[in-house]
Amino acid sequence: MTVTSTDPHHHDDDAHLASLGYTSDFKRDMNLWGNFSLGFTYLSPVVGVYSLFAFALGTGGPPMIWAVVLAAVGQLLVALVFGEVVAQFPVSGGIYPWARRLWGRRWAWMTGWVYMIALVVTIASVSYGAGPFVAMLLGIDPTVNITIACALAVIALATVLNLGGTRLLAKVAFFGFAAELAGALVVGGWLLLAHREHGLGVLFDSFGAGGSGSYLPAFLASALIGVYLYYGFEACGDVAEEVRDPGRQIPKSMRMTIYIGGAASFFITLALVLAVPDFGAVISGADPDPVTTVLKDAFGPVGFRLVLAVVLISFVSCALSLQAAASRLIYAYARDEMMPASRLFATFNTKAAVPPYALALAAVLPAVIIIGSKVSADALTKIVSFAALGIYIGFMMVVLAALRARLRGWTPSGKFTLGRWGLAVNVAALVYQVGAALNMAWPRTPDAAWYDNYIVLLSATIVVGVGLVYMTLLKPHLRSEAPHGDATPRVDEVASS
Repeated sequence: MTVTSTDPHHHDDDAHLASLGYTSDFKRDMNLWGNFSLGFTYLSPVVGVYSLFAFALGTGGPPMIWAVVLAAVGQLLVALVFGEVVAQFPVSGGIYPWARRLWGRRWAWMTGWVYMIALVVTIASVSYGAGPFVAMLLGIDPTVNITIACALAVIALATVLNLGGTRLLAKVAFFGFAAELAGALVVGGWLLLAHREHGLGVLFDSFGAGGSGSYLPAFLASALIGVYLYYGFEACGDVAEEVRDPGRQIPKSMRMTIYIGGAASFFITLALVLAVPDFGAVISGADPDPVTTVLKDAFGPVGFRLVLAVVLISFVSCALSLQAAASRLIYAYARDEMMPASRLFATFNTKAAVPPYALALAAVLPAVIIIGSKVSADALTKIVSFAALGIYIGFMMVVLAALRARLRGWTPSGKFTLGRWGLAVNVAALVYQVGAALNMAWPRTPDAAWYDNYIVLLSATIVVGVGLVYMTLLKPHLRSEAPHGDATPRVDEVASS
């Protein structure tokens, strides 16, 4: 890549990347705040909280708010591990190249496969979730056809913005971050100041959620609001070749995503909980949409539409960041010849400095899933049920690979390391990931058909199973000799040292 900037970091960054076996045509147009904004808008507190608030409150009552705090702590541990890895291996594609360097080609292919499917499904889920907000903002009845049309429009807008290049992506992501954070502060502040119905004591009162037995199962079910909230920080590393001084900036961006995103999530959740007029109605199902109830009462028709506009910006920004992350993963896969039509998806537009066909694939696949919901909305629900667990499985595979590498002699050598705390944080991160994944997959609908009761686990098994069969039969991981498994010392190197 030709470097025209006089910034010495550009030369250092390219030299580091070359030492890892790659040259890049990406432009390093993303600074710390642009990189952080990408992670924040992917995490999107507004999207996460507004989407799951009714379920969490109805299942676990007001104490469900503590799950938001616990999940933030758990994912911060994961972000710290990721920070060490990306500081040493700042290669576009995120968890795929990290797994490739920490463990090897087979592990990396499966990690990338699971994460790629999860990202595509999540783009479809977020875009489809934005559909009703678009319709309500326009004053249109959100029928299935209208929702699908609006969702496709969201994907099209995100694709056009992403095709504009890294600089435009960073600017739009920062605008989304600013709008979402300002909206969260204004909405949450107004609810707390003018529409607070309860004191802080309700945060320790279940109001009968979970029945007369142990409250723990109800809390674990409601804790899904926290589990589904805190991913997105990994997107900061997906664009590593577009960030200046990535070994220092990306780990910082990841931590900032958790700090600021976590604070915003807790603030929104707290304001909504304390503004709900009747917890019993939510728990019983009489008020199935407490967010809309609270916001309409607090802001009136005009104010509610302004809030909808902010929520919609959050959804679009989230879809934009997800698509950027997915396209960089697809490009990294293709660059290493790890997928069909690799030459096509590794094609790079040097003028815009983006991989256009990888971006197109990250738009077409979610669009197909959304259009398929016209045939079967139930099928869409089943497909989407895999999304969050798939991302957690991808995370877990990197955290496990880092732990394995550490135990085999890997000492993180990037600009960010945890030092002597590295092993303890790595183990704790893995424990959290396993616990969160089990909580997501746990069957909680015994009265439903077995395949619906185990739908999350079943969908994950299908995705992993298909990936294993494909890898075994076609051996895509053997198509390239790009660097792999080189994080730990070779046996002969250790013996001779």
